[in-house]
Amino acid sequence: MKFRALLCVAVVLATCRASGRAADAPLRLIEIAELHRKVDPVLLANLSGPPDVAARAALAVGRTKDPAGAAALRVTLDRHDDAVRAMAAFGLGLLEDGPSLERLRSMARFDPNSAVRYAAADAVGRIVEATPALGTRPVGADVLAVARADADPVVRAHAVAALAAFAATPLAPNVARALERIESRDPNAEVRWHAAWALYRGYAALADETFLVRASRDRNELVRVETLRAIGRRGDARLTPAARAAQNDASWRVQLEAREALKRLAKTPPTEHLTAMPPGIHLPAVASAACAVANVAAVPPKPKTAPPPATFPLPSYVPATTAALMNGPQIAKHPRVEICTSRGPVVVRLYPEWAPSTVANFIALARSGYFDGNRWFRIVPDFVVQTGDPTNTGDGDAGYTIPAEENPVEQRIGVIAMGLDYKDSKAVRDSAGTQFYVTLSPQLHLDRSFTVFGEIESGFDVLANLIESDTMTVVRPIADD
Repeated sequence: MKFRALLCVAVVLATCRASGRAADAPLRLIEIAELHRKVDPVLLANLSGPPDVAARAALAVGRTKDPAGAAALRVTLDRHDDAVRAMAAFGLGLLEDGPSLERLRSMARFDPNSAVRYAAADAVGRIVEATPALGTRPVGADVLAVARADADPVVRAHAVAALAAFAATPLAPNVARALERIESRDPNAEVRWHAAWALYRGYAALADETFLVRASRDRNELVRVETLRAIGRRGDARLTPAARAAQNDASWRVQLEAREALKRLAKTPPTEHLTAMPPGIHLPAVASAACAVANVAAVPPKPKTAPPPATFPLPSYVPATTAALMNGPQIAKHPRVEICTSRGPVVVRLYPEWAPSTVANFIALARSGYFDGNRWFRIVPDFVVQTGDPTNTGDGDAGYTIPAEENPVEQRIGVIAMGLDYKDSKAVRDSAGTQFYVTLSPQLHLDRSFTVFGEIESGFDVLANLIESDTMTVVRPIADD
């Protein structure tokens, strides 16, 4: 194992030098070390490198999920470079490192940089979710303070989402009341729907009934969506009138969620596969049925292995220095792929800065024609649309897997992420291959396990109209943007 790793490193160094891009060598070596899922001297040495290299190494240490890297990341928290501290904090969250909790809760509240506060709040949520006993009153008080009062609404919203982790702690009743106040009072729409999401995920049974009825009529579409989810999860028949009223909402998303809430209230199974659109849904009109890649030439054979890291292009890694950049793409051109469907075109903007291996695999599959003709085999109302299986059953792939590349981009509306296998009702890490999904509404709980690698740039109206008889007709890369 060690010999193979060293040989791989040597090959990559030779490749970089031969191509005249020796500057890429540190990032290549970090990528390879990360894929080996073991903290090694390459990663530890690069934690002391320039900010771009050190930040990328810190993320890689976290992604190894090897506890041996925690001590080095704790030291890296002391660096003065904001982006490096942010990635070290995020990496400690991936490692679910309990010993770093005290430092992280303080950073979430008091660090002067928003990217660091965002990452630290994220890490506290991951650690508490993994070990609820660590969700003590002082820790909860710090996260609540960030959720209520941070100057950056991106940080506030992310801290609100982290509060879902305290649902299994004695603080749950107090957190539920605090989330209701944040949802009612925060001036930022993103923060408010995050609060509604957290109530749904962790505190539906504790939420005030009158509050839920009022929130089901909120001016914010996503607050209404998440409130209806909470009503369904709560299962209280007294809330049936609120769900019934929402069936006539102006939003198609709210309408679908109202119908699902009514099923849960009636103790009937939810819709697992949308094969026909219910009548009366106010679906958005599809803006265009024309696809730029409708006519394509012959394509190469379909890939049977994932692209090796020595061959795929690595983006110039510019570390995130703000919370907004932690929760989205860098300011640069990005590769794009057009997914031509039987309903119309969808354009996806990919984020190789956050998931280089996943993006390389997706582009290789698109170029090969692998996705052409694949059916959308799983569509769950207002949840996800999923495809990428040539057998159209949900059990097929290309016969290989790629590594997970967890990152801090939230699974909000229109995010594209890789599907995973499940065992004992839990997602199996590093089991992604060719199947992917797009979120129809926020699914922040999926941030813990699934790799986000891009977002919908255009064509969300198409996704809203899909049912499970629809297909991807042609999928190809288009010009970067």
